[in-house]
Amino acid sequence: MGNRTPLFAIHQAAGGKIVDFGGWDMPLHYGSQIREHEAVRQDCGMFDVSHMRVVDITGAGARDFLRYLLANDVARIAPGKALYSAMLNEQGGIIDDLIVYFMADSNYRVVVNCATGPGDIAWMQNQAGAFDVAITPQPQLGIIAVQGPNALARVRSVVCDNAVAALDAMSVFGCAQVGRWTLARTGYTGEDGVEIILPADSCADLWQRLINAGVTPVGLAARDTLRLEAGMNLYGNDMDAGVSPLQANLAWTVAWDPEDRNFIGRSALEQERQSGVKYQLVGLVVKERGAVLRSHQVVKFPDCAETGEITSGTFSPTLGYAIAMARVPVGVGNRAVVEIRGKDIPVAVVKPCFVRKGKQLVSAA
Repeated sequence: MGNRTPLFAIHQAAGGKIVDFGGWDMPLHYGSQIREHEAVRQDCGMFDVSHMRVVDITGAGARDFLRYLLANDVARIAPGKALYSAMLNEQGGIIDDLIVYFMADSNYRVVVNCATGPGDIAWMQNQAGAFDVAITPQPQLGIIAVQGPNALARVRSVVCDNAVAALDAMSVFGCAQVGRWTLARTGYTGEDGVEIILPADSCADLWQRLINAGVTPVGLAARDTLRLEAGMNLYGNDMDAGVSPLQANLAWTVAWDPEDRNFIGRSALEQERQSGVKYQLVGLVVKERGAVLRSHQVVKFPDCAETGEITSGTFSPTLGYAIAMARVPVGVGNRAVVEIRGKDIPVAVVKPCFVRKGKQLVSAA
């Protein structure tokens, strides 16, 4: 038996297929992955993401600490805003990717991945010695993510007036504290939505109110196809401690200015940038009937002896054909083949973002 979120019994009662995910018993789907995926793209779905770890970073040195800890720069955001960043090791590899919520002066909230959570917290604590900062995990909190074109309207219909007012004033990547709840316009699907961090003992009530408002529960399977369609990395697949942001399509999350900001991994990234990045994360698409793109399949190129490897692959319910992300040598061009069951299948090499807000951004080979 793995760890269980406050909503585990509800998932079971709803017929959720329970699987292990990073040591947590989580719903893979509730009967139809495709239906759940389409609910998010066309209407509204919700995810139990209470397996992710919430950590509060507070104290007079919190801002300086996070500017040292993260490749992106929290000095870029004001209270009421969120920031996506990688947390790096000294070699420039990604320990984890996370979101920082700047709640108020010297008060930040960080959400990290479940499987890396214990290691992330230990890393933070080990780096904090020179700073006046408190690092406080919040295991008593749960998280519900509501995503889709109708997400804001559905959430507004079930929350208090103060929460409605906060959402009305909030732009994308905004956040607000309303009583014991943190509300944020963030997500992992390529759709608009709201992520709500709240006490564990309030999760079941909110979940039921959202169901009554017509929101569809969504499991891990559709969460993965949605994030891959949106070109969003999955830690452990598309990036890890041996991969830098420059190799993971995350160079945009590295804040190089000001030049005198010293963050962990900066020296290694600067050396990599100066010598030239050797690998890049690209998108692959293929329409050949029956072709399925999966992690670890080999990618080959007509004008390059070196091969690449698929990091994430799936059938795209929105597009109707297979898509993938792959780490490949820089400069390989826009045509390749993928070896599938001993046969070389032609694929198109594209930017690693396939669908956003329900709109197709690519065409297949």
